[in-house]
Amino acid sequence: MLGDETGRGGHRRRALILVENLSVPFDRRVWQECLTLRDAGWEVHVVCPAGGTRDTEREAEIDGVRIHRYPLRAATGGPAGYLREYGSALWHTVRLARKVGPVDVVHACNPPDLLFLPARWLKRRGARFVFDQHDLVPELYLSRFDRGEDLLYRAVCALERMTYRAADVVLATNESYRDVAVRRGGRRAEDVFVVRSAPDTERFRPVPPEPELKRGKPHLLCYLGVMGPQDGVDYALRALAKLRDELGRTDWHAVFVGGGDTFDAMVELSRRLGLADRVEFTGRVPDADLVRYLSTADVCLSPDPRNPLNDVSTMNKVLEYMVMGRPIVSFDLREARVSAGDAALYAPANDETEFARLVALLLDDPEKRALMGKAGQERIGGPLAWRNSQRALLAAYDAAVSRGARGRAGTGPRR
Repeated sequence: MLGDETGRGGHRRRALILVENLSVPFDRRVWQECLTLRDAGWEVHVVCPAGGTRDTEREAEIDGVRIHRYPLRAATGGPAGYLREYGSALWHTVRLARKVGPVDVVHACNPPDLLFLPARWLKRRGARFVFDQHDLVPELYLSRFDRGEDLLYRAVCALERMTYRAADVVLATNESYRDVAVRRGGRRAEDVFVVRSAPDTERFRPVPPEPELKRGKPHLLCYLGVMGPQDGVDYALRALAKLRDELGRTDWHAVFVGGGDTFDAMVELSRRLGLADRVEFTGRVPDADLVRYLSTADVCLSPDPRNPLNDVSTMNKVLEYMVMGRPIVSFDLREARVSAGDAALYAPANDETEFARLVALLLDDPEKRALMGKAGQERIGGPLAWRNSQRALLAAYDAAVSRGARGRAGTGPRR
């Protein structure tokens, strides 16, 4: 816990967390951070977009966290659509931040790398700025749009530099991101704190398997996560076609849980590959159904291809597979190995044939599946446990507040 959770004037310290790309508490990382700060004595406010089917109330107080939401239409139609989305989000963020009033810490979660603008405005009013780097936006741009290092790429690099420069401390999701903050962002190593995402062990608890989810087949394969251009669902589907056509395996049913920009395209791809009768797309499902699928799965799929973003990013789905004790097949990515260790088998990057072969290998070896599942649970309960990230998060806030106290010569934020 922070050594001093009250300000100089005796007020309870206030944190304002800014999020643009997900609603809260649907954003599980942000929600865990909120609860950690609340338990440490902070008054926590969140400004975020409203969800489509959940997190729809404009104002809510949940478990002591005050959430202020705004309407936001996701970008469509190329760069102009993103300008409209981000412009609207910034306007609403400033409007709601003014409503919240003075805070001790403004905590901005990217993407996009534009939230440093309202954060700088709040800094002029006495707040400290914690930058929570969920994604490397330059790498995200290269991986998602395949446009190379063009003018827009240079623009997002400039925005990242300005965000690093404005921040008092930086939260990195893994050591690779920390290295970027130091090397590319010019941040001092002591100003960058690794706060790893970790699955909610209350949300993810195995339940008895339900054989009927296998649709009459001996085995169930499961994919959980977002379906965007960089997430590799197309690689998984082509690997499953090879599993059937080249390895002669028809003893499986597969379920893909989640949604995203490419959901409809992936459903269509499964039809073109002749997989419609053995691949099920559920869309987003309630937590209880998600746990049912994962508890029944024999093998879980992490088909993220190697690209500039994926190679250095921690995949939440991998951690969620691990907490449920499921063996994983993944492409060989740097941070995938850091997270999963012996809980996964690794195909050479983007090699769909080898990915299919490793799935078949695990289907034939229940003992190996059990050992891998146990290894994953042990990692989640040990080095990757959220309690370790809680300590890093509170240390980062302590550093930011201490710096602010020195900079203001002992005065608290204006009330």
